[in-house]
Amino acid sequence: MTAATSSRQGAAPVPDTDAELWARGDKASFAALFDRHAEAVWNHAYRLTASWSLAEDLTSATFLAAWRRRSDITLVRDSALPWLYTVAGNLARTEFRRLGRFRRALRRVPDDDVVPDHAERVIAAVDDDRALRRVLDVVGSLPKAEREAVELCLLGELSTAEAAQVLGVAEVSVRSRISRARARLRAVEER
Repeated sequence: MTAATSSRQGAAPVPDTDAELWARGDKASFAALFDRHAEAVWNHAYRLTASWSLAEDLTSATFLAAWRRRSDITLVRDSALPWLYTVAGNLARTEFRRLGRFRRALRRVPDDDVVPDHAERVIAAVDDDRALRRVLDVVGSLPKAEREAVELCLLGELSTAEAAQVLGVAEVSVRSRISRARARLRAVEER
C-alpha cells in the first residue's frame, strides 16, 4: 500500500495501519503516524503534566524517540499509540524527577539572592485549570497499578486489552483496577 489503498473500485481508501507505516520506516510514513497520533499524545502529556508547554515538549520528545527507535519497537495490536503513551509517560516522570532535583537545588540557594519572577505568577494565572488539577491530584494519589490503568484507559482512551498489553497484565486485572479506582474517585468526590 502507498498512502492509502482501495479494496474495490470506487470504494473509499483504506488508511494504512500503524504497523504498515512503521514497517516502511520512511519520513513520509512517519509523518503520517505523527499526524495520526500527535494530538492524542499531546492530550496524554497534558493530562499528566497540566502544562501546555511541557505537553508540547513531551510530544516532540516522544516522537523523536519513536523516530530514533523505530527499528526496534513492537506495536501492540498494530497500533503505535500504546507505545507512544508509554514513552510520553516515562518522559513526563523523568521531567518531574528533573524538576524535583532543580527545586531542591534552588532551596539550597540563600533567599536574599533570589528575585521574585513575575513570569511565574503570570503563568500560574494563565494555567489556572482547577478542575484538571484536582482530577490529576486525585488520580496521582491512587496506588500505582490503579493510576496506570486509569491513565491508559480512562484518560488515554486505550481499550482494556491494549492497556493490559502495555502493563503486562491480564485484561481482567485492568478492569478490576479501573473499578477500584472509580470507587476511590467517587469516595473522594463525595467528601
